Amino acid sequence: DVTVHPDFPKTEDGRVYHLGIRAGEVANRIITVGSMSRAEGIAKMLDASPKLFSLYSERGFLTITGCYKSVPVSIVCIGMGAPNADFFIREVRECLRGDMLVIRLGSCGCLTDLPVGSLVLPVSSVACTRNVDFDFASCDPWEVPYRLSKPVPADPDLHRALYDALEATRPSSLKNPVVSNAVNASTDSFYSSQGRQTSFQDHNASLIDHLKAAVSGLTTLEMETFWIFHLAASWRGVKQSSSAVNPPLATVPVVPAFSGIPSGTSEKVEVLLPSLDEDTSSRPVIRAAAAQMVFASRSSQAFISPDQVNELEKWSGQGVLEALVKFDVAPEKLHPVSGSVWSLIEPSNPPRALL
Repeated sequence: DVTVHPDFPKTEDGRVYHLGIRAGEVANRIITVGSMSRAEGIAKMLDASPKLFSLYSERGFLTITGCYKSVPVSIVCIGMGAPNADFFIREVRECLRGDMLVIRLGSCGCLTDLPVGSLVLPVSSVACTRNVDFDFASCDPWEVPYRLSKPVPADPDLHRALYDALEATRPSSLKNPVVSNAVNASTDSFYSSQGRQTSFQDHNASLIDHLKAAVSGLTTLEMETFWIFHLAASWRGVKQSSSAVNPPLATVPVVPAFSGIPSGTSEKVEVLLPSLDEDTSSRPVIRAAAAQMVFASRSSQAFISPDQVNELEKWSGQGVLEALVKFDVAPEKLHPVSGSVWSLIEPSNPPRALL
């Protein structure tokens, strides 16, 4: 396919550069994960009809779209880190009309005495990043080795809905804590900015203690949540001009794994945004929340077992799906059904805008 729109690369038929999807292939309600097996496990909970749409892009992103209880839902596996979270939010947003609801379901390390297997729903997140202006070789006395951002909140309504859904779907055999008043830190490294010791001179021996002292309620460390919260809070749903430098263009087309797409999606679909002078109440929004599974305790050095992972992922996956489909989205703020991969739902069982 010929790639067009060099400021925001797309193929001629509207596929975005990294995720490989186009309008009509991703739903307004989205679970994002980092693990392929986690994405595939959650996909098994989706309805048998319509048949699942699945696309694995050349850049390693997996998008699965189907329905849960007749409501269109997408599962997007993005791997790890801030750049991938950025690709995901920006490219999905360009493929959607209406509101965008995102819940991140991933693993984390815990800085408190919570046991492994706990679920943490951060009310806000900060970014902890390596200061590349610091001289790590000779220890610059005028710079700090790590920088800490201001906190960015989760969407309060989606956060609350997520907590309620997880408690409602909790298996009777599981007593794992669900903590909803914690703060998360997202880092730019699994090693240096999370205080792990390697052969590199990272000057991070006291980093964890510093973070806990600086951020009240800090509970978890991982690598994606802040960037998702930040982009969701930053997006205003209006047309913007761009002066970005043209990025390199892809040369290999991406082909969906499921070819049974309605004929309408073969045509280019424009995702229209209101202009700055239009009523703000009509503008679409991005809502973001997160559920973090405690896989490792940095205080006790405990690590979760494979059996615990399986039962925790099954519970949390169902809880996230329930939170998304029960969240109220006005019909006019949903992506059009016509021409979408979820338009294959039988007329007797149409998708619901609100449950």
